Amino acid sequence: MNHPLALVDVDPLETREWLEALEAVTTVEGRSRAHYLIDRLTDFDASRHGDMHGRVTSAYVNTIGKDRQPAYPGDIGIEQRLNAYIRWNAMVMVLRAGKHSNVGGHIATYQSAAVLYDVGFNHFFRGRTETFGGDMVYIQGHSAPGIYGRAYLEGRITEAQLDNFRREAGRDGLSSYPHPRLMPDFWQFPTVSMGLGPLTAAYQARFMRYLEYRGLLEHQRRKVWAFLGDGEMDQPESLAAISVAGRERLDNLIFVVNCNLQRLDGPVRGNSKIVQELEGTFRAAGWNVIKVLWGSGWDDLLKRDTSGLLRQRMMECVDGEYQTFKSQSGAYVREHFFGKYPELLALVAHLSDDEIWALTRGGHDPEKVHAAYAQAVSTEGRPTVVLVKTVKGFGMGEAGEGQNINHQLKKMSADAVRAFRDRFSLPVPDDQLEDMPYLKPAPDSEEARYFAQRRAALGGYVPSRSGKVAPLAVPPLSAFDTQLKDSGERGVSTTMSFVRILTTLLKDPNLGKLVIPIVPDESRTFGMEGLFRQIGIHSYLGQLYTPQDAGQLSYYKEAKDGQILQEGINESGAISSWIAAGTAYSNHGLPAIPFYIFYSMFGLQRVGDLAWAAADARTRGFLLGATSGRTTLMGEGLQHDDGHSHVLSSVIPNCVSYDPTYAYELAVIIQDGLRRMYAEQEDIYYYITLLNENYPNPALPEGSEAGILKGLYLLRDGQQQDAVSKPASKPHVQLMGSGSILREVIAASDLLEQDFGISSDVWSATSLTELRRDGLAAERWNLLHSEDEPRIPYVQQCLQGRAGPVVVATDYMKIIGDQIRPFVTDRRFVTLGTDGFGRSDTRESLRTFFEVDRHFIVLAAVKALADEGVVPRQKIGEVISRYDIDVNKVDPASV
Repeated sequence: MNHPLALVDVDPLETREWLEALEAVTTVEGRSRAHYLIDRLTDFDASRHGDMHGRVTSAYVNTIGKDRQPAYPGDIGIEQRLNAYIRWNAMVMVLRAGKHSNVGGHIATYQSAAVLYDVGFNHFFRGRTETFGGDMVYIQGHSAPGIYGRAYLEGRITEAQLDNFRREAGRDGLSSYPHPRLMPDFWQFPTVSMGLGPLTAAYQARFMRYLEYRGLLEHQRRKVWAFLGDGEMDQPESLAAISVAGRERLDNLIFVVNCNLQRLDGPVRGNSKIVQELEGTFRAAGWNVIKVLWGSGWDDLLKRDTSGLLRQRMMECVDGEYQTFKSQSGAYVREHFFGKYPELLALVAHLSDDEIWALTRGGHDPEKVHAAYAQAVSTEGRPTVVLVKTVKGFGMGEAGEGQNINHQLKKMSADAVRAFRDRFSLPVPDDQLEDMPYLKPAPDSEEARYFAQRRAALGGYVPSRSGKVAPLAVPPLSAFDTQLKDSGERGVSTTMSFVRILTTLLKDPNLGKLVIPIVPDESRTFGMEGLFRQIGIHSYLGQLYTPQDAGQLSYYKEAKDGQILQEGINESGAISSWIAAGTAYSNHGLPAIPFYIFYSMFGLQRVGDLAWAAADARTRGFLLGATSGRTTLMGEGLQHDDGHSHVLSSVIPNCVSYDPTYAYELAVIIQDGLRRMYAEQEDIYYYITLLNENYPNPALPEGSEAGILKGLYLLRDGQQQDAVSKPASKPHVQLMGSGSILREVIAASDLLEQDFGISSDVWSATSLTELRRDGLAAERWNLLHSEDEPRIPYVQQCLQGRAGPVVVATDYMKIIGDQIRPFVTDRRFVTLGTDGFGRSDTRESLRTFFEVDRHFIVLAAVKALADEGVVPRQKIGEVISRYDIDVNKVDPASV
């Protein structure tokens, strides 16, 4: 049975003897020997009693004691004055925004973290120079006003921009949060969708080391810093980041968790201690944990606490109490914190209530923060987390300091603004308080010179984003000649065609080393196992074992310089690696070309937030949704059948989506994607769906490249054939399809001709999403340029002069085909799709069930012609009878 540890030392003498013995071993033989003995004692206890009490937390005090603090390298007085300016700017930009436009903002988060950032900016965050790649800093989203306030002092942001905080539509404004999409020269990483910052930071650190191991990047001991909130650490993505960083021993990664003990609505752990919980989680995962809990004012009290009672009281107070203390006063703290034990009241008897109130938490003390950062950057062999205790809304006084409401606080009274000014001794006269002017030191002042010197010593500005990189020489389409040819009777899936295209790129002398294949443990499913031996799977450990399949040609090969990022069963981690690779052109000056292939159902649906963040981060690369379509992955069932990934991709403005059927379409799309992203350097990325269905592939039709890329091209000209045989004698219809269902469309075209004498044009709709965007762009142009010649959407251009209604069939929800409905207004338009839940069966049965097979396409075409009065309505019944269509079958969208 487990027993709680006793809080009271029942035999202090015996305890002292044990501690002295441990100290003697440490002095003579070192800490390694002492830790070995501690581990042996723990193992002995577990072997005797069958369980183990493994303590993973330390006392609730600072990890680095005063006697181990390094000397502070800066001028604290000057830094405090600069800190006050930045605090003020961060606050008043939100208040002025609320006053002038009511757009709001956040005040309290930065006020709690101001010292954490300032110490980093002044002494640790190294900027990018011509010879150094620079550190990467993930800013906590709600702290953005403080970063703008600092940039104003640096001269990077103007007063007019500060006044346009959160006003970006049609003016030179500032983003609400870190958004590289909106401020491409300033922000590096989008972080405000909480949980994504820690996860993408961890994979950024891992990718940087991957580049170093492969010799693509010089090892410069760069660091990835991530500033996070304690409430944010509850996100599953945050916890996943802890695991991967510890397992990979990422000593280039530093997390700074601002433990202000508050979430958005109240305490993070009101009934316990979030710092202790996080310490245990991080330490168990192999991290170096540094706690910064108490400011310098506590050092003397802790030194005089010979009984350990103060440490005990610090430990027994829960976070809800600590939050309450900082929302009250020094007298309240004396009574309710120290007052529990008479000995503690005596310990602080020499302090006034104001002096007790001035006992700060560690995160507001630059010396304590500096000591933690100094140890963090020098730690080797494992990542470091700095758990820093602060007060949310520090300095805001009665307006919001330590109060539950402060996260939403966007306004402060005149008295609260005055109190803030007085607390930080800011040079704002009473007659200017109402105007709330922005502050910066005079250009020739001691503060201004110090401020500039610190950044000069550390290199360029942080944060700062660069989008400049030399364009790549992209191989011509002919490089993929094998995919452009007719495969004859041999069936090939587009997944296998992709693997062959990827193999061609890996062999390219210019691009090969830059290609980054990423898979979440499905390489064999996608036929990529042949790459294992060829280019290897990256592991920082290399391969310490003989693989089970060592005797096979495609054995599982891990290597330090392996090129494949095999992420395991971890889609969020895989796309985080893809984002790191896809932004390497900006963060490392290296135009990496990432191809992330995954089960389409487990892609955008599972990691949609990260896909949106990728767009914000201006990621370039390819997402490949394999085994796509609701009916293509036969036998797998509801949670494997994708009929909506193209719906999800369509909502991301810079995601270019395609659903190709043939290898030549895939080759054209990928080659042009390489051109657009790596030669023209467009900030877009691609989502391409792939199929696991084998069928013969025809050769590239002459002149079809442009149509493939626009999203629609004529595959079979039935109208021309009809004109040659019997001009204008047959009913005619326009059939469109994509992916696996295009082949059903082709079969339906044959049935229409053979069984009903109806001719048809067959169109391959490689991207209905791109067709919609083209149509919307034309409509907008026509709206704004009514006196100019109107533009015609590409769909309408294709259909000009071609008779008959349009039937669109895909393996996705009907809304995919409906995207082009507004641009086909001169005829009947019918969409077939796979609305409803997926299920297990054969492809043929599933296509009948979802009503997208050749027979339903024929039915839809004949019904549309009948509705237009071109064929008699009894033809509809003939179709139903001939193909034995069950008119009473269940609606697939309803079950």
